[in-house]
Amino acid sequence: MEGASEGAVIWDVDGTLVDTAELHFQAWVKLTKERDLPFTRADFAATFGRRNPEIIRQLFGPARSDAEVAELGDKKEELYREAASRGMKLVAGARALLEGLERAGFRQAIGSSAPRRNLELILRLTATEPFFPVVVSMEDIERGKPDPQVFQVAAERLKMPATRCVVVEDAVAGVEAAKAGGMKCIAVRFAGQHTGSALAKAGADLVVASLEEVTIDMVRGVLV
Repeated sequence: MEGASEGAVIWDVDGTLVDTAELHFQAWVKLTKERDLPFTRADFAATFGRRNPEIIRQLFGPARSDAEVAELGDKKEELYREAASRGMKLVAGARALLEGLERAGFRQAIGSSAPRRNLELILRLTATEPFFPVVVSMEDIERGKPDPQVFQVAAERLKMPATRCVVVEDAVAGVEAAKAGGMKCIAVRFAGQHTGSALAKAGADLVVASLEEVTIDMVRGVLV
């Protein structure tokens, strides 16, 4: 290991480590079609990166009961996991960066709005569990992005101050959450849900087209 406690990198998952956007979109489409609810790609883009309860109430009405919100969210995730279980790959550059960060002494964690079962499935299918001693999921938080809670919990469990944390994100809400938590943020445009200018406007310290562009020195650089 080249250095000890260089800092921490907190990873979003969907659209950052793996390209799952289309799987999520199709799960929403199937769910809403069955229930005659409206849902478009614009709706998907507008809510990308947020927790299911917030998405459901934003799109389908704030008056829906907790039980109905939970039922809709659970069904959508069942549809997603069914599709995801057929195969999942890391995005280009992800494994090399994970390995490089580990060698350089960075601690790493997952900070995601997704349900824990989704995250466990993805980490297992991509054989990346060893990189992440800390996994923070939807069940660990009460407030979704752009609230910083998910990243704050991850930093706390890593025993790392916010000022030494870099968040890797692909969504505007995630970038806003990282900055609200006093952390640095590298935004990836790979998934294409948000433009580079939108990610920069949200406060990203660095915007890249792919994780293949990111070096260890660049990660160190945003922490300076």
